[in-house]
Amino acid sequence: MSTTIHMRRSALHILGEDLSTAVYAAVQRLADYRMYRRTLRELQDLTARDLFDLGMHRSEIKRVAHDAVYGHRS
Repeated sequence: MSTTIHMRRSALHILGEDLSTAVYAAVQRLADYRMYRRTLRELQDLTARDLFDLGMHRSEIKRVAHDAVYGHRS
């Protein structure tokens, strides 16, 4: 005779998974933001000539830094 065992996860375990997912997402957002700020700062420190060599204008720095970290979103 076969016996089927149903395992239920406790509500606390599920809450723990939800909490750890939320914490991971928050940490990832913070890391992305820090990378954006670092990229922005490094681009802002470049001279106009350096930016020209990269094919950029100073007015594009924020967009380029954002696209570099978060990807291009249409």
